[in-house]
Amino acid sequence: MSTPPAAKPASAAQDAAAIKPATGKLGVMIPGMGAVATTLIAGVEAIRRGFAKPIGSTTQMATIRLGKRTDARSPLIKEFIPLADLNDLVFTGWDIFGGNLYDAAKTAQVLDRDQLEQMRPFLESIEPMPAVFDQHYVKRLTGQKVKTGKNKCDLANQIRNDIAEFKTKTDRQVMIWCGSTEIYLEQTAVHQTLEAFEKGLVDNDPGISPSMMYAWAALKEGVPFANGAPNLTVDIPALQELSKKMNAPICGKDFKTGQTFIKTVLAPAFKVRNLGVSGWYSTNILGNRDGEVLDDPDSFKTKEVSKLGVLEHIFQPELHPDLYKDLYHKVRINYYPPRGDNKEGWDNIDIFGWLGYPMQLKVDFLCRDSILAAPLALDLILFMDLAARTPLLRGLGIQEWLSFYFKDPDSAPGVYPEHDLFIQHIKLKNTLRHIMGEELITHLGLDYYGD
Repeated sequence: MSTPPAAKPASAAQDAAAIKPATGKLGVMIPGMGAVATTLIAGVEAIRRGFAKPIGSTTQMATIRLGKRTDARSPLIKEFIPLADLNDLVFTGWDIFGGNLYDAAKTAQVLDRDQLEQMRPFLESIEPMPAVFDQHYVKRLTGQKVKTGKNKCDLANQIRNDIAEFKTKTDRQVMIWCGSTEIYLEQTAVHQTLEAFEKGLVDNDPGISPSMMYAWAALKEGVPFANGAPNLTVDIPALQELSKKMNAPICGKDFKTGQTFIKTVLAPAFKVRNLGVSGWYSTNILGNRDGEVLDDPDSFKTKEVSKLGVLEHIFQPELHPDLYKDLYHKVRINYYPPRGDNKEGWDNIDIFGWLGYPMQLKVDFLCRDSILAAPLALDLILFMDLAARTPLLRGLGIQEWLSFYFKDPDSAPGVYPEHDLFIQHIKLKNTLRHIMGEELITHLGLDYYGD
């Protein structure tokens, strides 16, 4: 017979009670309504209509242990915390190509024709708004349906107007960037303060990319912003300042889908077993629009920086020089149109063990990029909405507890990001326990063996 759970302390119960309920409609605003966005939206509709299960979604399918293992308390996460219901999601967004979401989904060629036909009327009812786009930042694409304005401030305010209009139809909103990878940008003076940034909007500063304009517009409207691409976007003091000022959470960056997901599983395994790694060669073959964009060297550099940082942070070569100081890490992405959205990530890993003897591991992951990304986007939408309703989280700015979903997680200035998938998972679940006033799980377990 299980032991009944102890009553929550008054302060813990008050923290949980302070979370606003998820009543009404949650508006989801997506810049870039291509393969990931259409797969997400079609998938949500299929799940709402009972055609499919939300496989891959932590918010919908995962459980969370509460208390001791002997307490037998492991509810579904969606039954433990006050998340928005999938039936309450309303979608809109922006895209540089014309047509409705049925047209976009057909172009993306992720979902099969029969499945798309089941959702055709719903997808045809959503037509993206004209987007803010500048080919300087995404060289391989040509905008066909774009906003025009006298300067970047004018364009950013047009996005604010779109958000304000959507607010009249929904009760709460979240924005998630599913657009393309922009060219590599480094921080400059325009990024350092909100005042400098807003002056830069007026002055058309080249350091301000379209994704930053969307993020600024969302945060000015008090709307949480999640970054699914490796762009600089909210990794700048100006927008982090605005996030805190407006109590609008931010998180990012770059959805952790295929190769990097596997990398953040294997690298921690080598590290905890104290096995050395002398080389890790990673190459990708993909033929979707993401692959086309990344065929440009400037956009590839943005992605490369995102993917390269993973091993350095996990292995910490400065602390483990005998095992990792000479690691050679190479990342390649190859655009191959026949492959479409069905990406192949191939890794050759050279490791060494006892007495320095060499070994190898080879991984060939034939994955579906948007199929892996869609449930991550759904979870981020629901968790960011939760954060905005939670007093303990909404004023923090960066939501580091959502690192689980990103290749290059955002973290507080001066704090290195955590890349180990399993530590990220513990961080996520303990944050949920914390805001609900439950005991944190340390996995120490000594109390099972006492008198």
